[in-house]
Amino acid sequence: MALGLLLVRLLMVAAVVAGGLPRRADAGGLAVGFYNKSCPQAEDLALAEMRDIVEKDKTLAPALLRFMFHDCFVRGCDGSIMLVSRNGTGERDALPSHGLRGYGEIERIKAKLEQACPLTVSCADIIVMAARDAVYLSDGPRYAVETGRRDGKVSAAFDANNDVPPPSSNIVDLKTYFSVKSLGWKDLVVLSGSHTIGWTQCSTFAGDRLYNYSGRGVQDPSLNKKYAADLRQACEAGVPDDETVVAMDPVSPYTFDLAYYHDVYNDTGLFLSDQALLDDQWTREYVAQMAAAASPDEYFRDYAVAMTNMGRIEVLTGDSGEIRKVCGAYVD
Repeated sequence: MALGLLLVRLLMVAAVVAGGLPRRADAGGLAVGFYNKSCPQAEDLALAEMRDIVEKDKTLAPALLRFMFHDCFVRGCDGSIMLVSRNGTGERDALPSHGLRGYGEIERIKAKLEQACPLTVSCADIIVMAARDAVYLSDGPRYAVETGRRDGKVSAAFDANNDVPPPSSNIVDLKTYFSVKSLGWKDLVVLSGSHTIGWTQCSTFAGDRLYNYSGRGVQDPSLNKKYAADLRQACEAGVPDDETVVAMDPVSPYTFDLAYYHDVYNDTGLFLSDQALLDDQWTREYVAQMAAAASPDEYFRDYAVAMTNMGRIEVLTGDSGEIRKVCGAYVD
């Protein structure tokens, strides 16, 4: 068992013994419209920057959506993913952060907001706003976001390696990782739908799905055979290819829609963690419901709730943390 998962399960056991799951950190300092007085143009400025960013490179929308997940699951939504470690031991340096994009774009939005409202809007809030706008600019919902987070001062690769669920996770492990963050099965299955946009390197899935399932040197038997053949053409066996990327949803990789659930329901989900959603009664029923839905409206409502829940993980508010002028400050 991987060290990270072992630690997660030990936390779960401790929680049961103590009489419940680890509590969600107090998010009482968060509010929709937190900057209405101190920086009323904050969200409009962030959206304008995001619009220009995505118009120039559509692939940055899913990249910045992924960015929020990586920030929030490691030490909470505190902007610590942006910190630069002088000795190479920060969150940026961790294995789950490999291939993560968006650092420069977050700095660009931060610089624009610093011009308008110096030392007012946190990097943590910018990451959350950018993720919401990434979804909106991909034809998804533009829901209200809570703001008021402050920036953390600690960034450790150890935390990222332990807390971010790998794409090879099974359903038990996924639910455990999410439970430790006070997120439930519905948050899991709804947030997994973020894979309806974006691309990933062959190295993140080819071994587990195409060539060495369960360490047996075979293809994952649950993977649709035609889809597997297409993936094999893109990702050659034995080639540690981090340059070749494939769409997580081959049908509409630029559009935030329900195609992900069609993919998973038809055994064409890319990751083992996608396929795993069919191995639990509740997540499987939700996948089937969304795969059959005529409209994404219900999913869009659920997504807004799930993103709000994730945005509350272990936040720093009030006098905790800081507001940085530059998000990518150096730490030892």
